[in-house]
Amino acid sequence: MTAIYKNKHWLFLIFFWSLLGITIWAQMIESYDFWSALIQAVLVLICSVFLAHFLSDILLPRALKQNKMNQFAVQSFLIVLLLSLCLALIYTVFTDEISRDRTYPDDIGLNSLQFLCARFFGSIPAAILINGTACGLRFYQEHNVIEKNHAQLQRVHLEAQIKILQDQINPHLMFNILNHIHILMQSNVQLASVLLVQFSDILRYQLYECNKEYVPLHLEIKYLKDLIAVEETRWGNELEVKSKWNIEDGQLQIVPLLLVPLIENAFKHVSRLPNHKGYVHVLCEQINHQLYFKIENSHTEQYKKLSKNQGLGLENVKKRLSIQYPEKHELNIIKTDSDFTVTLVLDLK
Repeated sequence: MTAIYKNKHWLFLIFFWSLLGITIWAQMIESYDFWSALIQAVLVLICSVFLAHFLSDILLPRALKQNKMNQFAVQSFLIVLLLSLCLALIYTVFTDEISRDRTYPDDIGLNSLQFLCARFFGSIPAAILINGTACGLRFYQEHNVIEKNHAQLQRVHLEAQIKILQDQINPHLMFNILNHIHILMQSNVQLASVLLVQFSDILRYQLYECNKEYVPLHLEIKYLKDLIAVEETRWGNELEVKSKWNIEDGQLQIVPLLLVPLIENAFKHVSRLPNHKGYVHVLCEQINHQLYFKIENSHTEQYKKLSKNQGLGLENVKKRLSIQYPEKHELNIIKTDSDFTVTLVLDLK
């Protein structure tokens, strides 16, 4: 893409200078013979190309890089004056008194020095136009480069943020499951074995799929089901776990591990009051390009333990949604005395 843009830029410059040279020659041919007009047009073009590109391709990028635009303004003024002087010298050298009176009737009676001064001041608008056009084209090119670099830096920064947020999920979840397997190995080896097999599927997904920017929805849903199955195994009869899944198109793409903190948060903060069974209910539906996810868990402040990491899971989800699905999501959190509900509507289009 960059090579194509550069080629277009050079093609435009060639077209611009060729058109300028032909225009100058067409004006000269009215008052001079063919070769005299051609030589003047070529000399004017050489001076214009050299000075304009020195200003636009050397001085302007340096000024932008060093943030010395005041200095560049002075340099531009001097380049304009120098180009005006070059044009005036060309007109003076190639114009005798007869052609001078015919071509420049307002300058009749002027000697060579006076004519040079008149042509110098008369050439300033043309010099400004030539240098201004060259600098405008170059500034546009530099601006595009700056914009592309800025966009690339933004993308790298966002990718780094996403990686940090995603890395916050993996270790915490892994340590929780491994710690529970370790505990079960001392009391219920068979259940620990079942949990270990379920954990292997979760680990396989995280190792081989989650390094991608997007994953198929059916793989992410399978991972969530495996995760809920692990939690259901861990809690046993202490919790009522219900989940309902309705996915129409499993090939839709979604960012990996986005919904994990919501599930982990529900099981982490679910309440289990004495003589009262806690619950976690999950509903996930995908219709057209809309994904509807709702998770609800029993909740109470009475037996709640204070934690330094409280709320980090939800903050993680909010940050990732703002980065990866800006203006394409709706997240609602409802907290009552008896339950905690999170609903997320996601546009996967």
